[in-house]
Amino acid sequence: MNNLLKLRNVRRVAQVFFFSLFLFFVVVTDLRYLKGYPVSLFLELDPLVALAAAIATHAIYKGLLWSLVLLVPTLLLGRIFCNWICPYGILHHFIGWLIGKGRAEERDRIEANRYRSLYSVKYLILIAMLLGAVFGSLQIGLLDPICLFHRSMTTAILPAINLLVPSSVYAKQFFFAGGWVIGFLLLVLVGMNVVIPRFFCRVLCPLGAFLGSLSAAALWRIDRDPHKCVDCDLCLKNCEGASDPHTQLRKSECFVCFNCIEDCPEDALSFKFMPSLEREITAPVVPARRALLASLVGVGFFAFGRSSGASDRNYSRKVIRPPGSLEEKQFLGSCIKCDQCIRVCPTDVLQPTLLEAGLEGVWTPILNMKLGYCELNCTLCGQVCPTGAIQRISIEEKNGLGGFARQGPVRLGTAFFDLGRCLPWSMETPCVVCEEVCPVSPKAIYSREVTITRRDGKETTLRRPYVEPSLCTGCGICEHECPVADEAAIRVSPIGETRSRDRRLLLDGGVSGAAGATAARPR
Repeated sequence: MNNLLKLRNVRRVAQVFFFSLFLFFVVVTDLRYLKGYPVSLFLELDPLVALAAAIATHAIYKGLLWSLVLLVPTLLLGRIFCNWICPYGILHHFIGWLIGKGRAEERDRIEANRYRSLYSVKYLILIAMLLGAVFGSLQIGLLDPICLFHRSMTTAILPAINLLVPSSVYAKQFFFAGGWVIGFLLLVLVGMNVVIPRFFCRVLCPLGAFLGSLSAAALWRIDRDPHKCVDCDLCLKNCEGASDPHTQLRKSECFVCFNCIEDCPEDALSFKFMPSLEREITAPVVPARRALLASLVGVGFFAFGRSSGASDRNYSRKVIRPPGSLEEKQFLGSCIKCDQCIRVCPTDVLQPTLLEAGLEGVWTPILNMKLGYCELNCTLCGQVCPTGAIQRISIEEKNGLGGFARQGPVRLGTAFFDLGRCLPWSMETPCVVCEEVCPVSPKAIYSREVTITRRDGKETTLRRPYVEPSLCTGCGICEHECPVADEAAIRVSPIGETRSRDRRLLLDGGVSGAAGATAARPR
């Protein structure tokens, strides 16, 4: 028993360590603090992310090979990750502990930790998401605990903390469109611990379902001695996984928390190497018909999601992806919606989508030029992307310098003027802000001087701006700085972006075809 108590203390130390490490990586995913820290470590250790991304893209990003490390303890000990390492699981464990302390009756705690058929839902979610990945739609990040917690910290928790802690004391946090939705979802999932302890882990978690399936081969596991057991059911009092250690152990549900062994007054439970299979239910219990239905849901989600507006030729002009992003279909097959790129962006231009990119693209990153702009000398989003949805590119490659001069800069899109809102065009009011802030050289925005006669007969001279598309990279600083407050008079569209051949600016071969228009530009 003393050794067991020591082991439980080791588990608690491990939980504090890994939860703190996760929070540290989230906080330092910032331009000022990044300093080469492996901030994507938890995502790269996630074997479900690696598997789903490999299925969707038919390749595996090299950083995700770290996930193979996690398979070793799972195949030896079972779902040890869920209760010892997973920061989201640790959060739910802590909340469940707080709520459990408030239960007046011990019998209520025992009944709350009995296995329910509802707990097979997570396996159905896993099946649906993997089937979607087969068709190239990577939706695992919607409910994968590491992705979900990263997204919640980035878009909801840290911005909320920033309202209470001055930016001079704490790292400055931006605010994100739709962050309240993500924050509300987090509160609901955490709050469900009041109804069912560790509700997310037991009912919804696809990573837990995947590790539970692998745990069928675990060599060490909890074993019950039927000769010592007196059927008191006290082993259920603190059972984290609702794995029924009082009868046939549900191996795929056991979190290896060891609480049952300590709570057993008769020492009828122990942790053994390959005990008798007669005293356990090895594989997850998933009815075949429900599995078939889950498969149909996965395929249907792909079909409905892909047809909801995220096609190559017909999707919102707001869908402007970060520099280095893969072509849209490949991007949707690689992005896990962790929002690390959004967290690290220094100008707040990256925002999580709601439905701008269709149902399939919910919570993927897009650029919102009214909130920020893409800094020419920044490629941080590609450096922290764990799956390669945003490729790692250098500053030289992004700007078409040095050895990349021939291929030119990475284009996010092209800026277009709305002449009905542009001050010099529509209201005869002097304004050259967009030309002044254009960062490329030579400037993609230039102006021509015109003399006009007002209705009162007075003449005035204005400079009217134009865009030269062959030079525009779609960085968005012109839209961000435009003094027309509500809807900018110059807006960036993804037309002409480097990553897509189907969205060329001109019919004769892309933005390069605009070179012939430069002859009229004053030098």
